[in-house]
Amino acid sequence: MPQDDLNVGLLMFIAYREMERRVLDAVVAAGFDDITLAQARVFQRIGPDGTRLGELAEQAQVTKQTAGFLVDQLERAGYVERVADPADARAKLVRIAEKGRAAGSIAGRTVAEVEAEWHAHLGRQRMDQLREALSRLREITDRYAR
Repeated sequence: MPQDDLNVGLLMFIAYREMERRVLDAVVAAGFDDITLAQARVFQRIGPDGTRLGELAEQAQVTKQTAGFLVDQLERAGYVERVADPADARAKLVRIAEKGRAAGSIAGRTVAEVEAEWHAHLGRQRMDQLREALSRLREITDRYAR
């Protein structure tokens, strides 16, 4: 299929998929070789103060059972921990543990490297325009933005 025939959504997905692959490869190369792509997709949605399992499932677009299974694996591997939700004693939050913060640091550096490559390829003006356009699209496409 010629590139001109690809819809914008698919073009965005292709770029995201490459970044996701690069991040996971870097995390695995740094010794965090016990995390899967499915786990990473749930992990990246954990907020700085923790997130309830139901919210993680919704944001990752998986069932609560699937999210629970993935969080169980992440918890056993030491990437996350479950803690009491201070807003509701009956609820638990999934929070990033020390090992998860270390892996997240590698991921963050890799994201910055990929963005720098895109910046070098597109140039400052186009990269700024891309970021602005995607930020504007987020206003109408991201139901999880706070």
